[in-house]
Amino acid sequence: MVKRIVANIATSDIQKAKTFYADILGLDILMDHGWFTTYGTNQPMDVQLSFATQGGSGTLVPDLSIEVDNLEEVLDKCRISNLPVEYGPTNEPWGVRRFYVRDPFGKLINILSHTVN
Repeated sequence: MVKRIVANIATSDIQKAKTFYADILGLDILMDHGWFTTYGTNQPMDVQLSFATQGGSGTLVPDLSIEVDNLEEVLDKCRISNLPVEYGPTNEPWGVRRFYVRDPFGKLINILSHTVN
């Protein structure tokens, strides 16, 4: 039984992660060895892996999808941090509001909130 899935992102400047993943998204530092830092939350989460030929609505497949409960606030923080929004924000026909932004490492991040249950 799978207990956890961790995305590992290679970087030569691990400190850049703090601005995006802690300051903008609000994740906590769960582990810090100096050379390896893990951001996350201690709340229970679903374990999911997605495989796609496109990202929906004809977009690129994002490297990570991160569901938030405060999409507009995260969007504002991205804009204040001069992170260009590459797609959206938009309400998709499958019931999510989302936008794409690149993290400091060039990974395409799909930030989303469900609009319907």
